[in-house]
Amino acid sequence: MNAPLEPQSRAPEHPHPELPAPPLSRRDWLDRTGMGFGMVGLATLLARPASAQPATPAAGAAPRRAPAGPLAPRAPHFAPRAQRVVHLFMNGGASQVDTFDPKPALDKYHGKPLPNPNLRTERKTSGAWRSPFTFQRYGQSGIEVSELFAKTATAHIDDLCVIRSMHADVPNHEPSLWLMNCGEGRQPRPSLGSWVTYGLGSENQNLPGFLTMCPGGLPVTGALNWRSAFLPGAYQGTYIDSQHTDAQKLVEHIRNGRLTLPQQRRQLDLVAGFNRRHADERPGDPQLESRIESFELAYRMQTEAGEVFDLSHEPEAVRQAYGTGPIGRQLLLTRRLLERGVRFVQLYSGSGQPWDNHSNLAAEHRRLGTEWDAAIATFLTDLKQRGLFDSTLVMWGGEFGRTPVAELPEQSGRDHNHYGFSMWLAGGGARGGHVHGATDEFGFAAVEDPVHVHDLHATVLHLLGFDHEHLTYRHAGRDFRLTDVHGRVVHDLLA
Repeated sequence: MNAPLEPQSRAPEHPHPELPAPPLSRRDWLDRTGMGFGMVGLATLLARPASAQPATPAAGAAPRRAPAGPLAPRAPHFAPRAQRVVHLFMNGGASQVDTFDPKPALDKYHGKPLPNPNLRTERKTSGAWRSPFTFQRYGQSGIEVSELFAKTATAHIDDLCVIRSMHADVPNHEPSLWLMNCGEGRQPRPSLGSWVTYGLGSENQNLPGFLTMCPGGLPVTGALNWRSAFLPGAYQGTYIDSQHTDAQKLVEHIRNGRLTLPQQRRQLDLVAGFNRRHADERPGDPQLESRIESFELAYRMQTEAGEVFDLSHEPEAVRQAYGTGPIGRQLLLTRRLLERGVRFVQLYSGSGQPWDNHSNLAAEHRRLGTEWDAAIATFLTDLKQRGLFDSTLVMWGGEFGRTPVAELPEQSGRDHNHYGFSMWLAGGGARGGHVHGATDEFGFAAVEDPVHVHDLHATVLHLLGFDHEHLTYRHAGRDFRLTDVHGRVVHDLLA
């Protein structure tokens, strides 16, 4: 139990004497009205949450010093291969057997029951369904890829590390999205982007360290996918609706229509003085620190965000190469953000779950693949030309995959499948031209070198220079980490 507070005979000295004296706090009022004994219990009830602590360094590593601000750059535990991350999220669950995991056995069994007694699906399904797309070998590595991603494969297959043995926990969107984004499918936890910015900070103090884009609205479960949870709010992702082309609509209220920047600065200085005095009386409160930082960041963004989100500065040929639709625009925006030091950018295919094709899969997967393919190929080429590819880790995939059998009644789509699916990594120290693991002959379950989502997260953090077991944050009396008590670094994925 916390010790009772000593009565004060006089008001504490003000840390900011130029501001008016504050009214009595609740604690002072209780103390001065003869109720100080009640503070014994009240102090415990009102205990503030733990403050942010620097990540614990790995054995032999130099200690990490607390930064000047929550987004100030920090050194990782050891020398990193990647400095930033781009997560291309195929929300809804792209089909592995129609993209990066060819299964000729489906041609043989098309329309027939599969000889697999362990095949369990969420909904009623019929027989095997061969892919409506053709596969081809590409590059020196000879990796087979569907026609849906022919341009990406033609230009970059020898730079991709294709993981064909991913697996998750359940075949439901919400918990699988949380697992892929936050390492936990049941309870609120900080997202991968929040952990990365907590560990590394940002190289640009005028822009958020972590941005997420989704054209036309929000993915399933919305902002929970990029939450900071118990980490300070400065590490939460900033959402941008990338369907818009006007910078004023991409980031709401990016300009103040009534006050000039100097006027806003004077106003903010006054508010900051009150907030700082409040924080000085409550040292280490992450919510107060996050609120102060959010005001400052919003002010600073006015000087840079308008320029970075204005794609008219790009040559017409570059904009056409990326594509003029939302997917192409958000990848071009991502390149511009990376050039300006943003640490983590996450891109979604659209609101809801676009890849969730329980029916009409052939048409919908083709539409989505066409939108992404040319833009990804151009994006990776652009990163190489600008010297950013080797230090940027690009990650592609959804929350799970899809079944190799057709779903009833239409028999034109596939059900959810978490037992085995595909993802790929590129740049940032990933092993290019490599296929890791395998699913069974029908593409249903990971059977060779399986990689769980926790293993993927541990590997991503490793490429960024972190021991995933030591990047921790103390909350509610224990040290939390992205991988909880799981995860292993998959060294075969590393160059």
